[in-house]
Amino acid sequence: MSDMQQLEFFAIPSPCIGICQSGPRGYCKGCFRSREERLHWLQVDDQTKRIIVKACNRRKQSWLRKQEDSRKEQGSAEQQDLF
Repeated sequence: MSDMQQLEFFAIPSPCIGICQSGPRGYCKGCFRSREERLHWLQVDDQTKRIIVKACNRRKQSWLRKQEDSRKEQGSAEQQDLF
């Protein structure tokens, strides 16, 4: 067994957090899965689930960065209005 392989002893849990609403790009606002990823979660293998979970994490991080950038822009705009 190579160093890159890892034995998995547990099923990959669904990333669902119970906030099941689609955002403007079609991703769930809670778990960041696409409609297809949510629909077929129980049918895909564990390797595919790991890929989906990593994609969800990237989508969430991207969304968090955009939210932070938006807050910074609003804060600087509000500050400019004071003068």
